[in-house]
Amino acid sequence: MLVNGVPGNSISIRDRGLLYGDGVFRTLRAAQGKALHWSLHYLKLQHDCAKLGIACPDEALLCVELDQVLAQHPDGVVKLIVTRGEGARGYTPPADAAPTRIWDFSPLPDYPPEWTTQGIKARVCSLRLSAQPRLACVKHLNRLENVLAAMELNDAQLHGEPAAEGLLLDAEGHLIEGTRSNLFLVAQDRLVTPDLSRCGVAGIQRGRVMAWALQHGVTLQVRDVGLEEALHADELFIVNSVIGLWPIRELGQHQWSHFPVAAQIRHGLDQQDA
Repeated sequence: MLVNGVPGNSISIRDRGLLYGDGVFRTLRAAQGKALHWSLHYLKLQHDCAKLGIACPDEALLCVELDQVLAQHPDGVVKLIVTRGEGARGYTPPADAAPTRIWDFSPLPDYPPEWTTQGIKARVCSLRLSAQPRLACVKHLNRLENVLAAMELNDAQLHGEPAAEGLLLDAEGHLIEGTRSNLFLVAQDRLVTPDLSRCGVAGIQRGRVMAWALQHGVTLQVRDVGLEEALHADELFIVNSVIGLWPIRELGQHQWSHFPVAAQIRHGLDQQDA
């Protein structure tokens, strides 16, 4: 772990990331000493910092620190956290706050390889996402909704109802995302992904799938999606930067066994990673 470029695992108790979740983060895959899609992650980091009024660290500085991490950990999951920095008590941030940079590393999770081709079982979480357009799409540090949803999945597994991912709806009943992923539907040769203008996180893997659709002339719709529409879609799949792409083979009482579009997109994304 690096904190402001120095090996260590401690931050100040006055850091606003700790006190208020006042910061943003990126999670990226490292393979053979390379951070996959770093340029896209940095662009998203800039976007999210700007939304919160945090001074985004210089890319050259972050690249030096990233190289330090990759030199010791060439394969796995790298996480970058940028907080607003230290401040006095109270919500109002200091005008001269210096952002804190934190790098962490974890081994790649040992997921069953068949989930990539044969799909996963998912479930709908009871937690509903609250609407806050000012924070929509931003990967900020306040992820308590995701924490509670992940606890739901864990409790279900303890009761003999395992699922690899939970899908989240907003208070109006619109499907938004997974607990740690973005969602896509395939319906009548169209690709559909939920509108995230009210809540949810826009991951870079979601952006990559949308770019793939544009490049290959596939009709893409970004709009509100209801649960019933998803249950009757031709295919469902989820994406994030660590797992890549997983089709959904089971959701509630509905099952799918063929994922031709998901397989085509996964192949295209994998070629870009090579």
